[in-house]
Amino acid sequence: MIKAMKNSYKIITIIGIFICLEISAFSLSAQTVVKATIDSTNILIGEQTKIHLEIAADKSQPIQIPMISDTLMTGVEVLNISKIDTIDLGNNRMQMKYDYLITAFDSAVYLLPPFQVISGADTAYSAELALKVSTLPVDTASGQFYDIKGVRAPSFVLMDYLPGILLILAIIALVALVGFIVYRIINKKSLVPFKKEEPYVPPHIRAIQRLDVIKGEKLWQAGKIKEYHSEITDTLRKYIEERYRIGAMEMTSGEILADIKGHDEIKSVYDNLKQILILADFVKFAKYRSLPDENELSMSNAYLFVDNTKPEELPEEKKEQSETNKEKETI
Repeated sequence: MIKAMKNSYKIITIIGIFICLEISAFSLSAQTVVKATIDSTNILIGEQTKIHLEIAADKSQPIQIPMISDTLMTGVEVLNISKIDTIDLGNNRMQMKYDYLITAFDSAVYLLPPFQVISGADTAYSAELALKVSTLPVDTASGQFYDIKGVRAPSFVLMDYLPGILLILAIIALVALVGFIVYRIINKKSLVPFKKEEPYVPPHIRAIQRLDVIKGEKLWQAGKIKEYHSEITDTLRKYIEERYRIGAMEMTSGEILADIKGHDEIKSVYDNLKQILILADFVKFAKYRSLPDENELSMSNAYLFVDNTKPEELPEEKKEQSETNKEKETI
């Protein structure tokens, strides 16, 4: 009985020790640690050195790092502050590192103040750093001294005169622009020289040209049956949209057929268009493998549809086309 009680006391004691260790470890991990080191503690006037600052803290705690602008203390200037490098230490801990580039222009021994970091309700400090700034040794006994030199004229540097040159060029350009505008207005000419417009090509000619390109690409012969029928139907949709002023590119095949059915010139080629659109829908949406004869038929019907529905040419247009053909034959 006594032995069992002793064993129980031992177990309770061990558990208590572990709990204390855990609490101690947790308290230690929750602390914010600030470490400051300096590359060189002894520099000459005007030389530079770096202070490396390391902060270790919990991720869950808000951190307020030192806010230093251009002066670390009287006599010690801050030239640059590097970007903060954050490292994940695990166990909800992180480390931040960054550097201060400092210099001094008065010889003295500076005791740099500790860096203060506020983490939640706690405040952590780094150790104090010492910086000795020395002057260059001057031999006053044997050294030779010279009087102050007189004022010298500066050498010519083009960049010094560049703003003035640019201002003069800008004024000249402005005067030239005003003169150009006045000249165009006096001569009743357009202020903007427009690009010459390209000659107008009727929709049916553009459709035929596009069908020629599709036919020459030999898409269905290369196994691209879906692309072949899509190119044909897109060409016809664009042609119908321009020819009949309907939104054929946004309409279904059934809507297109219903919309243009009432036109007189459509009656003779209505079935041809229907064959093209229905076969294309089967190929695109039902994964139908069309036969070679069906592919050729769609192309033939496309040519036939465009040719039978194109607007009639005016006599003047026929005359101009005839003259153009004659010129080509002569050439």
